Amino acid sequence: MSIPSLDHSVSAIVSRLRTAGCVFAEDEAEMIMSAAGDVAELEDMVERRVVGLPLEHVVGYAEFCGLRIQVDAEVFVPRRRTEALVRQAAELAPARAVVVDLCCGSGALGVALAAALDEVELYAADVDPAAVRCARRNVTPAGGEVYEGDLFEPLPAGLKGRVDVLLSNVPYVPTVEIELLPAEARDYEARVALDGGADGLEVLRRVVAEAAEWLAPGGVLLFEASERQAGEAVAAVSAAGLVARVATDDELDATVIIASRPDTA
Repeated sequence: MSIPSLDHSVSAIVSRLRTAGCVFAEDEAEMIMSAAGDVAELEDMVERRVVGLPLEHVVGYAEFCGLRIQVDAEVFVPRRRTEALVRQAAELAPARAVVVDLCCGSGALGVALAAALDEVELYAADVDPAAVRCARRNVTPAGGEVYEGDLFEPLPAGLKGRVDVLLSNVPYVPTVEIELLPAEARDYEARVALDGGADGLEVLRRVVAEAAEWLAPGGVLLFEASERQAGEAVAAVSAAGLVARVATDDELDATVIIASRPDTA
């Protein structure tokens, strides 16, 4: 949006954002001004950012893998480091891949992978109704389907043994560390999208326990973990009968676990 009458106040907006602790105040001011429909909305958006709302919740979208992903209030904001997971998945996906985005949040991972591939059969699921509503606005235009429920429970039974790529960006923050997260995540994102239980791997263990029966022969499960969790995550994958390896991306500071179902065909 261009608001010529407010050109003189751009510096004031930048100053307000910088005073509130926004490191990239100039970029944020540009995004907010572009998203605002009128002066009143502009002021409201600036104020919401100043009091601490994530920028993505203020403007209503996140940039992810070169795409604009709609993100509603309280829905988990896709992190740039997770682009490493999508890159790995794109390299491993076969032609006409069947893709499931589990714990999908906004649906960013599945949508980004679908955009990177020629043709996919895309499904997504999340337990949080707000996330499901948001994901449908992103996934449905990409030709996918979104389901509400706990992990695999809501997915069509016909997907068992057919999934080529299972993306599962499970929550992996240990419960006691939730309060140490930046306020933008701690106060404004759904706790169910952050809390991974006592050691951060409780949800992951539930996923890997069922993953083999959903994956096609040679299919892969990809998920993130912290660097310190990688060893225990690999052990959980191995205990479930899958073959694990760790991929790291120093540029994005990402640790991705890739778990494969052996191809017994």
